[in-house]
Amino acid sequence: MSVEIKQVLTRAELKKFVNFPEKLYRNNPYYVPPLVFDQLDTLDQEKGAAQEFCDSELYMAYRDGEPVGRVAAIVNHKANEQWNHKEVRFGWYDFIEDPEVAGALMDKVYEFGRKYGMESVVGPLGFTDFDPEGMLVEGFDQISTMPLIYNYPYYNDYMADMGFEKDADWLEYVVQVPEVMPERWPRISEIIMKRANVHMRDLTKKMVKKEKYGEKIFRCINTCYKDLYNFTVLPDHMAKKYLDFYLSVLDLRFLSMVENEKDELIAFGITMPSIVKALQKSRGKLFPFGWWYLAKSLFIKREGGAELLLMGVLPEYQNSGLNSLLFMDMFRKYHQAGIRWAETNAMLESNSKMSSQFRDFDHVQNKRRRSYIKKLEY
Repeated sequence: MSVEIKQVLTRAELKKFVNFPEKLYRNNPYYVPPLVFDQLDTLDQEKGAAQEFCDSELYMAYRDGEPVGRVAAIVNHKANEQWNHKEVRFGWYDFIEDPEVAGALMDKVYEFGRKYGMESVVGPLGFTDFDPEGMLVEGFDQISTMPLIYNYPYYNDYMADMGFEKDADWLEYVVQVPEVMPERWPRISEIIMKRANVHMRDLTKKMVKKEKYGEKIFRCINTCYKDLYNFTVLPDHMAKKYLDFYLSVLDLRFLSMVENEKDELIAFGITMPSIVKALQKSRGKLFPFGWWYLAKSLFIKREGGAELLLMGVLPEYQNSGLNSLLFMDMFRKYHQAGIRWAETNAMLESNSKMSSQFRDFDHVQNKRRRSYIKKLEY
């Protein structure tokens, strides 16, 4: 029977869209489910945070009445204006091993892009850079991390068959925490802070709320990342939608913040104990017992690793040694908590400054992911 494509229009259909990977990766030990409630909020066509500057449609593929694939078609008007291009994005692109299904879904993305006068198709990307992006091309035998995409190798074969080419690559690393902290680190940290006239800031939940620290981090992220591939600079009011929830549930002891003499945030490192095993046990759901698995991994019996989610230093401070200061602070905290390794978020292959930060640590590149691009034909 041929493939049938249906647009996602109801809440029930959205739940099917979000839960489709559970069927596709049911027996895959490397797949890590995302938090279901977070996916529902992100993809909600009326309430989603990015809907104020994005147009989008979601599609499901069916065969014999059974779901066999999904895709989101997105036009991010803010990013297109910022980067002076006309791109339609595809994201949340999953499908069974069948080129007809993959092609039928992508045809809907083409159709959506033409409706808005776009010139090329790019992805996988989300609405913004806070969403999963990049198709896995290396590391299929490595367990995924919480915020990133897992996919089967055949995905990339189909992309090539459809005429897509590489647009950008991201790399990921696993970095080992030293068994013994170097004695020179405290002295080096003091030298860096004195020379740059900066200090470390420990956060509390009361402080985060009172000082609106989510907005401070948000502004710092915008400034640090604004020139990186396809990054969307977002307005301050979106900090609440993207960061406030996570700052309310994260163990703030694993956040590293650097401020200048005016108590202005100038550098940040956002990390958390790994919760991938908890997500696998809970299948991304908080109830009935998922909340307990997650709380246990975060605060009670940690899984042995950490995820280095976000890190940045304002441009005017980037030659002041603050990257080293952040790493020394984060790894000191890991060591005290019994964490043995940390896995980075995806870092652009072209961002050599970031990848060079690991040269003093025992590390290995374990994954590579890719954004593809293709000219949209009319």
